[in-house]
Amino acid sequence: MLEIGIFSVILLAAGYWATMFVMGRHDDVIHGKFVHSEDEGTFVQAAMPAPPPRFPNRPVVKAAEPTRIAPANDPAAKPVTSDALQSLLAAIQQDLKSVA
Repeated sequence: MLEIGIFSVILLAAGYWATMFVMGRHDDVIHGKFVHSEDEGTFVQAAMPAPPPRFPNRPVVKAAEPTRIAPANDPAAKPVTSDALQSLLAAIQQDLKSVA
């Protein structure tokens, strides 16, 4: 198994060398240089653009006013009578019968 791995690496290196030689990059094959010294002066690094903000600003939303619930001791609130409770109970029973 080790011999197959070593043979594969050698075969891969020979294929790479042959590809570079056929493409006309003889200097790269012989010396292994891929960066030429005469090209160094012409390289100018591009300016990096400013990154966008991580999180956009959220729109200002005003919180809704909570609904007012009349307190139990409010004199304007009507007291609950037994007649109102009886009619509510009858309506609920009728709804339950119609569903069943």
